[in-house]
Amino acid sequence: MRILGIDPGIATVGFGVVDSDRGQLRYVTCGVITTAAHQPLSNRLDQIYSDLEQLFDALRPEEISIEELFFNTNITTGISVAHGRGVILLAAFRHGIPVYEYTPLQVKQAVVGYGRAEKRQVIDMVRRLLNVSAAPKPDDAADAVALAICHARSTTSLLQRNGGNSACSTI
Repeated sequence: MRILGIDPGIATVGFGVVDSDRGQLRYVTCGVITTAAHQPLSNRLDQIYSDLEQLFDALRPEEISIEELFFNTNITTGISVAHGRGVILLAAFRHGIPVYEYTPLQVKQAVVGYGRAEKRQVIDMVRRLLNVSAAPKPDDAADAVALAICHARSTTSLLQRNGGNSACSTI
């Protein structure tokens, strides 16, 4: 199964692709979609949508894993991320690609084994799990790869195979 992980945003949208076959992971590619800060929001959203369409056509993902939106201290940033996330969800829907959502805690649990892991620990485990010499860069792309790994591990878990719906469960 080809999984496209997406770390949503407005200025930078991280993406990472892994192939998962019977629990074996293979790194495909990763990168970022960037938009210029001086552009109107509508232009930036249109660019994200257009770039995603190109990614979908080129990489042919079967499923998408995306980070759930959570508000920390900066609500303004959260709102702009929500705009970008909405466009990502719309693009996936229009292309018929199923979307699975994970919290940062769930991703850390699935990749590192500890839900409160630090970013550097997640990035190092991504490198180790995919058996690549260097960690994906930039951090937004590495986060997206971690999201793809989380989903790959979720779909092969006993909980999922037995009809559970708690993807990347931390229970």
